[in-house]
Amino acid sequence: MPIGVSSSCLYPLSPLESLEILGKLGVKTSEVFINSPSELTLEYAKRLNNLKAEYGINVLSLHPFTSFAETVMLFSEYKRRFTDTLEYYKYIFEVTAALGAGITVIHGSKLPGKIPHEEYFERFGMMVEEGKKSGITVAQENVNNHFSESPEFMKTMRAYLGDNFKMVFDVKQAVRAGFEPLGFAREFANEIVHVHLSDHKEGFDCLPPSVGIFDFGKLFEIMKAADYNGSYVVELYRHNYGESAELIKSMQYLEQVHK
Repeated sequence: MPIGVSSSCLYPLSPLESLEILGKLGVKTSEVFINSPSELTLEYAKRLNNLKAEYGINVLSLHPFTSFAETVMLFSEYKRRFTDTLEYYKYIFEVTAALGAGITVIHGSKLPGKIPHEEYFERFGMMVEEGKKSGITVAQENVNNHFSESPEFMKTMRAYLGDNFKMVFDVKQAVRAGFEPLGFAREFANEIVHVHLSDHKEGFDCLPPSVGIFDFGKLFEIMKAADYNGSYVVELYRHNYGESAELIKSMQYLEQVHK
């Protein structure tokens, strides 16, 4: 099972700079965080693809910078704004596909939100269908202080969308929201298509894997039991670790645990 490192770990370096550093470190699996409009283009995707080819990197997913605005742009009471923004997300899906990434990551609406849950689900379903036209999966990430932080919300979303419900599971976001990560993973193991990994301990909710208390072995067992065929990426904020060598140490630790 591929285990990699997200380009977000090196923010505020650009995606090109980040991917090159990861490539030189020997990382073969990654997620690309796009941080500005000029990076969310087919031309920029070509440049990233050149780096992918040079270092043999497989990009799993694209995380758009627009996630900060999804509450207002996609899930507000103003329906025309959703319709207009969906047109832009069609282009995001196209760029995702151009990168060879199979997944676009969505944060969704922050709490408390302005629209009923059913309308949220309906709009998300429309995004899923547009993503399919580009051959990619639109997946809801569990995110602290968003509707998606709650397993109950995600269960209702799953029931509404059926097979169109796919999830990106983020360990640290579950911890920050006060939900037990293994229980969260167990509940949605069959719908999870991508996993963000980090460690934690008392007083620290995001640490490099191997320095906290999280049972990665148990997580891998849960996912194996569900025949999970996706990948895992280490996703940390830049202040959560020191030297970039720590990212490789975390990746190698996870590879050993996963065996």
